[in-house]
Amino acid sequence: MPTAYISHPSFLLHDMGPYHPECPGRLAAIGDRLIASGIDAYLLHYTAPAATREQLARVHGDAYIDEIEAASPDHGLHFVDPDTALCPHSLTAARHAAGAAVMAVDLVLSGECTSAFCAVRPPGHHAERRRAMGFCLFNNVAVGAAHALEAHGLERVAIVDFDVHHGNGTEDIFAGDARVLMASTFQHPLYPYSGTKPLGPNMINVPLSPGSGSEAFRRAVTEQWLPALDAHRPQLLFISAGFDAHREDPLAELKLVDEDYAWVTRELAGVAARHCQGRVVSTLEGGYSLSALGRSAAEHVRVFVGA
Repeated sequence: MPTAYISHPSFLLHDMGPYHPECPGRLAAIGDRLIASGIDAYLLHYTAPAATREQLARVHGDAYIDEIEAASPDHGLHFVDPDTALCPHSLTAARHAAGAAVMAVDLVLSGECTSAFCAVRPPGHHAERRRAMGFCLFNNVAVGAAHALEAHGLERVAIVDFDVHHGNGTEDIFAGDARVLMASTFQHPLYPYSGTKPLGPNMINVPLSPGSGSEAFRRAVTEQWLPALDAHRPQLLFISAGFDAHREDPLAELKLVDEDYAWVTRELAGVAARHCQGRVVSTLEGGYSLSALGRSAAEHVRVFVGA
């Protein structure tokens, strides 16, 4: 079965300023690398729809959605957080970023595709139920997971987050929801300075010290993630795919390498094969060294397509 690649033109128009690390060039870096490596030829390309208000409201309060819509400027930038701004195109991009996760769920659960990679901006895993932060407006992976549970009637899903920053927003939304297991690694101490005390028994949070590198990351996956995932037996596996733990990334110091992303994706594909009929939905989070981002994302997607 093929792998879907889901994106939208609005993602290139979301622009928080010339020096912001979460820049439009991130998607070009991924796309160029997929083409250069030959992986793109194995992908089915889809254009993301906009998430509906109902889909967003499963994980965000109505008042919060109203607040983000009201913050959308006619010109210039409007900052909703010291690191997070909206330009006139950002709200459209955020709706389509969340809609990409919804489309991915529909594609893999219908059997049209086995896996999907959502090449989206803005990212989502820092967006809490009622708060935008950390470059994120709507929590894309949470919208997708809630869609799988509510619209498709799944009983168990898992979200795995290997971004270098803790996915505080996803934890805020799903803490205590026994249907959702979240497993994550992240550098600590580092923004958003959370995650060391899980908010619920369904949260497998593994903080890693700066400079930990490949060995510590792989040990966390093998010893903590995989047993929890196998015990949960998810019917669909989601990945918050942040590539900013790479040793070339300017925003952190975990020192992973390209092969770590290939390795962890193979391990997660094994979980999906055991429990999910191979079904995986991955959505882009961080990654701010353009070269490392392109290479790492390509290794991640290569596992899905078997190239």
